[in-house]
Amino acid sequence: MKKTAIITGASRGIGFSIARQLGLDGNRVVVVATGAQEKNQKALDALTDLGIECLYVQANIGEHEDRLKIVEKTVEKFGRIDILVNNAGVAPLVRSDLLEMTEESFDYVVGTNLRGTMFMTQLAANQMLCQPWEGEKRGTIINVGSASSTVSSPNRAEYCMSKAGLSTLTTVYADRLAGEGILVHEVRPGVIDTDMTKVVHD
Repeated sequence: MKKTAIITGASRGIGFSIARQLGLDGNRVVVVATGAQEKNQKALDALTDLGIECLYVQANIGEHEDRLKIVEKTVEKFGRIDILVNNAGVAPLVRSDLLEMTEESFDYVVGTNLRGTMFMTQLAANQMLCQPWEGEKRGTIINVGSASSTVSSPNRAEYCMSKAGLSTLTTVYADRLAGEGILVHEVRPGVIDTDMTKVVHD
């Protein structure tokens, strides 16, 4: 039976590449992005052209109702959640010195990267716990962290803090869910040439 994978922030960059590979590996993929489907139709077409069965959900993981929508639409369409890839993340709108960071910038970055991921994981994990075991486990959760969780960047400290928090989030969820047959992992990419990093490409 095909498994169902939710990938947040999946319309481009790392998230799109993950969605494509999971699809090529035989999974049904749920592409989550903040933009309207029309805006990201090219990405969806690229997946369907490869024979990948997919669902698009427009949602911002920083918003409670949107997180509920992701889970509800996935279960409605495919019946279950087997894989969650927490890839969605944002960088500060303006890189500024730590001594000049605003509360608004901190809330924006941490609200998506840490708070949003925390409660998206909670929802998905509770759904997985309602499902029968498939083989030796119930599900897999993968958090896309960053080398910035341990590397200091004083001009985007809120991002570093959010990713450091994500590392701890991964550990506590892994401890809590291992006995339930749900495995939780973190990957920490370095600097990748994506839209997020294009502002400092030079």
